[in-house]
Amino acid sequence: MMVHQQTDDAAGPAWITRLASPLTTAASGPLAGLRFAAKDNIDVAGVPTTAACPTFAEFSRTPLAHATVVQRLLDAGAQLLGKTNLDQFACGLNGTRSPYGPVPNSFDARYVSGGSSSGSAVVVARGEADFSLGTDTAGSGRVPAGLNNIVGIKPSRGLVSARGVVPAAQSVDCVSIFARTVDVAARVLQAAMGFDAGDPYSRRLALATQPFPASFRFGVPSVLRFFGDAQAQQAFAKAIGQMRALGGAPVEIDYAPLAEAAALLYESALVAERYAAVREFFDAHEAEVIEPVRGILAQGRGYSAADFVDARVKLQALAQRAAALWDGIDVLLVPTAPTHYTIEAMRADPVALNRNLGEYTNFVNLLDYAAISVPASLREDGLPFGITIIGPCGSDFQLAELGQRFHHATGLPLGATGEPMPAMQALPIIGPAPTVRVALVGAHLSGMPLNGQLVERGARLLQATHTAAQYRLFALSGTVPPKPGLLRVPGAEGAAIAVEVWEMPLAHYGSFVALIPAPLGIGSLTLADGSSVQGFLCEALAVQGAEDITHHGGWRAYIASRTAQPA
Repeated sequence: MMVHQQTDDAAGPAWITRLASPLTTAASGPLAGLRFAAKDNIDVAGVPTTAACPTFAEFSRTPLAHATVVQRLLDAGAQLLGKTNLDQFACGLNGTRSPYGPVPNSFDARYVSGGSSSGSAVVVARGEADFSLGTDTAGSGRVPAGLNNIVGIKPSRGLVSARGVVPAAQSVDCVSIFARTVDVAARVLQAAMGFDAGDPYSRRLALATQPFPASFRFGVPSVLRFFGDAQAQQAFAKAIGQMRALGGAPVEIDYAPLAEAAALLYESALVAERYAAVREFFDAHEAEVIEPVRGILAQGRGYSAADFVDARVKLQALAQRAAALWDGIDVLLVPTAPTHYTIEAMRADPVALNRNLGEYTNFVNLLDYAAISVPASLREDGLPFGITIIGPCGSDFQLAELGQRFHHATGLPLGATGEPMPAMQALPIIGPAPTVRVALVGAHLSGMPLNGQLVERGARLLQATHTAAQYRLFALSGTVPPKPGLLRVPGAEGAAIAVEVWEMPLAHYGSFVALIPAPLGIGSLTLADGSSVQGFLCEALAVQGAEDITHHGGWRAYIASRTAQPA
């Protein structure tokens, strides 16, 4: 199959090939109407695959078939616009290692865009495509997302077929997805995923289908490095606070085993897999490969098979150590990239600064985790800052659900387009969110001052009813706005008190409970029909000296009686 193509120099170095007209194979489907781009190490039938090396395109010949992932997206109704620039042979995290030119950041052209999936990220950030495909071995599907204010999903290894993708390190390669919103990225992932017997590393994976609990634990490295970038450090501190507001509790973790695993990717015999991926071409055309990519690939020649086995054993030992981290956390939170660099600075020190960009990414594929990078804030200098949420293999859509809530809470514009955040959408795979029933007795009742705290969390009124005759109601002094205290008392001393029962998504319950001030708290409350729900209760000590208003039958009647009293 041949596709007419053109190179569009006017579009800048983000593109290597723009198709003369969008390629589509299906008029309808779950992705109908969405336009996408593919990183130019992913095959499109009739279009040379360069991997950002023109000689490689001549050596490998023009593919006759689409990569599996491209075919699946086309069959889902998406339209392919062309192929995008990258760090040569997907070897880099900065976006400057290409003979087609460095891809500038979508917010400030002086800065790097991140790599290796540089062009794929930038065309999405600029609104030239609705989503795009990248690849991710050491962070290439995340770093460009974080540096361009977009979403980057790095799926669990083997969830999306890599058949028809030029390998970087084939055992840990992933096809990644960029979009401006999480829901689009998740829809693309659902259409793209699936077992492919033609990919030796494809797997049938059981995916988690329920969101993380409303009160969840997120790990934060005990030692964080930002390489002197105070604005990045401040942005991550802010992101921790944002994650707390979603119901998360930070847990300090030992980052050492993760950092040691990350170092193996380039500083051990594992780098031989990079060389093996393009060995036939590299041995014949080494001079056609640009530095520092050439030096990295050549390094792989110097290791023996025994060295490679030793490195794999060491990695497995580190994986065992790292596995213990998950006993105390649900997800891991890290900066997507710890700093920004200008293109000029990156060219002056390409190896060290590139390594710094991968400070929090290199270990993820090696240790078989899933990850999503989402925008967190725009720094004072106008540059984007992103965070990455990491979870165990198979947690892809759980991460997407949490990432979507985080992203929408920021209120950031979409990519570099300036477009506002759209309404939050339901995500595929994740089932109906679990809910919790909570009985309200005071200022949270419908029409009362604090009712908005429920409405903004998606809660809905189920019924107006009464408690069992086991409670007394008190007007607490000194509370703003005025609040009651509900106290459970022995049998004959109690009365039935009017309440409203609301249903709230469990995912938002933790942040709601966090707003409740002492001496109030949440406990199990018995209704008139004998059922039990969560409800507001009060400490006994707090009602000493407080006005007993039980005879009013409820807070609404008490407030009405106060309003009716003459001045």
